[in-house]
Amino acid sequence: MNLTQRIVGAMVLGLAVGAFLNVVIPAGLLPQAFSEGLSFYLVDGLFDTIGQIFVRSLKLMVVPLVFVSLLCGTASLGSDAKMGRLAGKSIGLYMFTTGLAISTALIIATLVQPGVGIDLAVASEFTVKDAPSLKTTIINIFPSNPVAAMAEGQILQVIVFAILMGIAIANGGETGQRIASFFDDLNSIIMKMVMLLMQLAPIGIFCLIAKLFAGLGIGVIVSLAAYFFAMVAALMLHCLGTYSLLLRALTGLSPLRFFANMREPMAFAFSTASSGATMPVTLRAVKNNVGVDNSVASFTVPLGATVNMDGTAILQGVATVFIAQAYNIDLGVEAYLMVILTATLASIGTAAVPGVGLVMLVMVLNQVGLPAEGISLIIGVDRLLDMCRTAVNVAGDGVVSTIVAHSEGLHDRDRFHRENVEEAGETAGSVGPN
Repeated sequence: MNLTQRIVGAMVLGLAVGAFLNVVIPAGLLPQAFSEGLSFYLVDGLFDTIGQIFVRSLKLMVVPLVFVSLLCGTASLGSDAKMGRLAGKSIGLYMFTTGLAISTALIIATLVQPGVGIDLAVASEFTVKDAPSLKTTIINIFPSNPVAAMAEGQILQVIVFAILMGIAIANGGETGQRIASFFDDLNSIIMKMVMLLMQLAPIGIFCLIAKLFAGLGIGVIVSLAAYFFAMVAALMLHCLGTYSLLLRALTGLSPLRFFANMREPMAFAFSTASSGATMPVTLRAVKNNVGVDNSVASFTVPLGATVNMDGTAILQGVATVFIAQAYNIDLGVEAYLMVILTATLASIGTAAVPGVGLVMLVMVLNQVGLPAEGISLIIGVDRLLDMCRTAVNVAGDGVVSTIVAHSEGLHDRDRFHRENVEEAGETAGSVGPN
């Protein structure tokens, strides 16, 4: 079984076991001593212990993942004038689309209200913490001690320090290249750690879901379906709506032809759930099918695989609202603004491998005072949603690459039309400018 099948199987098995225990233990169908033993040793003991260890393992990866991944992405920008201009346009567009993505997610989640009725607060000892003010949040973005920021898990401060250090490495000449090479190797090791954690994820998922449903019962799955479809709706609206409008407005190109030219990397991204693994396919499609010049594509596509995580931002938006509603916590305007800011920066620090979005979600939840344990309810269906999110991320890489190339006069519009023309059995020259 592949990872997707194992995660889905663990979710289903955990749901079945938890629902069975939820019915059997209170009903008195078993001897009282045996029922108490199941509740104390199995549910509150084994399941809860392994589930908590899995959540802690997710938290463990946050600081090294953000710091090293973002530092490597920033260091890859280079130091010459053209690289700076391309970097400015690319990062600006990636940040802009990510901000739109998280805003769209929050609006849809607020309208759909997928977490209303779950009432996790009844079965939880979680106490609501007062969220810091927006002014305090902005000031606290900038670290006075980066080592303390890492030790205390102040991720926004870690992000700022990683960007500054990445810029210094990019301008450090031979010394910078040696340091960058070290961090590239370290990044590979951290990716291996993440993949190792994801291989063990089915065990953690089973225990989390079994513990949850043993306490809540099967009825909670109805609201989980609302979360799933709210997430899919936000992803589709951002991909087919936001990207299409930006492409048409800034380049005049046809969104339908763009998505037709990008179908191969989007399909590959859906199957692998990894922007990094899809990057060679994306780069080939962006150059050969979309018509972006290699000097632009070779920069924007690898950068996008590192910093463009609109799908992950949508996850963080919908999941944050879902978990807040599930715990009966009312998020105010400042909290929503904080989610937009934190999720935008967090998506930049998200590595291009499957499942990392959940790691970054822990950071967003902590930032607005929500319990990280709330991800136990959504983690079971996240693998399929992760595949959808990755396809959206890859489409965003192509859109930004096309817009940047158009602004630099480095986009071949004839090549953009050529693939669809060849499929129709016509000649490339028979299609005029779009």
